[in-house]
Amino acid sequence: MRTITAMTTTITATATSTDAAALLQLMWLASPALPVGGFSYSEALEAAVDSGRVGNEAEAARWLLDQLQLSLARSELPLLAQAIEAWRAGDASRVRALNDWALATRESRELRAQAEQMGRSMLEWLKNRGAADERIAMLAALPPAPSWPLAFALAAAQSGAPAREALLAFAFGWAENMVQAALKAVPLGQNAGQRILAALVAKIPAAVELALALGDDDRQAFAPLLAILSAQHETQYSRLFRS
Repeated sequence: MRTITAMTTTITATATSTDAAALLQLMWLASPALPVGGFSYSEALEAAVDSGRVGNEAEAARWLLDQLQLSLARSELPLLAQAIEAWRAGDASRVRALNDWALATRESRELRAQAEQMGRSMLEWLKNRGAADERIAMLAALPPAPSWPLAFALAAAQSGAPAREALLAFAFGWAENMVQAALKAVPLGQNAGQRILAALVAKIPAAVELALALGDDDRQAFAPLLAILSAQHETQYSRLFRS
C-alpha cells in the first residue's frame, strides 16, 4: 500500500509540474515583454481616434469589444486553433495553407506588414531558444513569410498546453497590447485602461469557445471599417503606431 501511495504522489507531482511549465510558457508568450513588437501596433485604433470615432473610454471599449467579437473570434482565434493542431501533427501542407489564408486576409499594407514582421520576430525568438525542433525550419520556409498566428501557434504547440489555454493566452496578449495603444492614442488614464481590459477579459472565454467550434468553412475575416481605417492610417499625418 505504501508503494502505491508513493507512486500516486510521484505521478501527481509530475503532472502538476508539467501543467505549471505549460502555464508559464503561455504567460511568457502573452507577455508584452516578448520581443515581437506587438506594442508598436494599434491595428487601426489610432486611425479610429484620428477620425473621431473613438474619443473616450466608452468608445474605446466598444471599439475593442467589437474587434474581439467580430474579428478575433471569427478569424485569428479559429486560425490559431487549427494551426496548433497542424503543427502537432507535423502537417506541412496544412500549415502552409493556413499561413496563406492568414496573409491573404490582411486587407491593408500595414496589417500585412504587421503579420509578417511579428511572425518573423517570433521565428527568431524560437530559433534563439535553441530547442531542436524541425518544425522551426518548416516555419522559416513558409512563403513569403511566416505570419504571426502561425508562428505563435508553433510556440504554443511546443508548450504542450491545451489549445483552449493557448487561445486564451493569445487573446489576452492582444487585449493588453490594444489597451496600451488606447491609453496612448485616445489618450486615457491607467484606471480607464484597467476597466477596458476587465471588459475584454470578461468576453474572451466566450470568444475562444466560439473559435474552437468553427471549421474551415466558418472561419472568416470581414471587418470592412477596420480595413478602411487601416488603409487610411498609412497616410495619416501624425501617428504614434505602425498600424
